[in-house]
Amino acid sequence: MPTTTHIDELKTLVGTTLHHSDWFEITQDRITTFADATDDHQWIHVDPERANKESPFRRTIAHGYLTLSLLSAMFVQVLEVQGTSLAVNYGLNKVRFPAPVPVGSKVRLQAEITSAQDINGGVQIVVAATVECSGTDKPVCVAEPLFRYHR
Repeated sequence: MPTTTHIDELKTLVGTTLHHSDWFEITQDRITTFADATDDHQWIHVDPERANKESPFRRTIAHGYLTLSLLSAMFVQVLEVQGTSLAVNYGLNKVRFPAPVPVGSKVRLQAEITSAQDINGGVQIVVAATVECSGTDKPVCVAEPLFRYHR
């Protein structure tokens, strides 16, 4: 269940940790589709047989950018902002991929709003985003995305 707020109340959520997103399953089909969309067909992602033999993970792993790309889908599950005409991903201050995401695992988002400021026609927030992965205690993506909400 997302936290719901109005654009004029976003600043009151600074320091708030939001509820987790749902789990997103990382299937081989999802990995292969991402590889096709980005032309990144490195064997560690798309060749299960070779990965089983040669990879230290003994199976394929998701692209780091695949995990990162799921931030948008996961974030709308944790925060709903009303009173907006447009919401955009404004960018990222930093991104790290501390651990791999093995095929067959699931990922979810934990997010905290760390700042909010007025911008021309709206509000920009900065989020401390941590993507967790089933089967490991280490985060698989730590990022600081910026989202802009326009009135």
